[in-house]
Amino acid sequence: QQRDKLRQYQKRLSLGLERERALARQLLRDGKKEKAMLLLKKKRYQEQLLDKTENQISNLERMVQDIEFTQIEMKVIEGLKIGNECLNKMHQVMSIEEVERIIGETQDAVDYQRQIDELLAGSLTEEDEDAILEELNAITQEQLELPEVPSEPLPEKIPEVSPIKNRPKPELVAAS
Repeated sequence: QQRDKLRQYQKRLSLGLERERALARQLLRDGKKEKAMLLLKKKRYQEQLLDKTENQISNLERMVQDIEFTQIEMKVIEGLKIGNECLNKMHQVMSIEEVERIIGETQDAVDYQRQIDELLAGSLTEEDEDAILEELNAITQEQLELPEVPSEPLPEKIPEVSPIKNRPKPELVAAS
């Protein structure tokens, strides 16, 4: 509000300055140099007031920005305070001893499950294991069998083709 009032005051001063300058010109034309000088001194004083008013407006705007920024900072601090309270409540609910107990129980359950898995894996008989090894060897032999090599000799020379339009397709050249 103060800023707006100062702006209105500036406008009034600016309009008054223009009127006084015009009046000073008129007085000089009329030959009243003393009155024109007095009027110009008054005008100069009002210009200084106008500068001071501009500085005050600038200070007010800076203060408003500082206040707005401080309000934002206060909201951030309030958010941090609420977050800290929430963390403290969570720490009261879960203690380190409770977490260690849960981790221990989980480890015990994993160990128990591992024992069950080992018992189930060990339930195969020796005959089953022999059959598994035999099947593994059969699969390995299948992978090692290579295709037969052709018995026909390879051609010694690739036939040449002179004209471009009779040129064989690339697949045919590569296949031969």
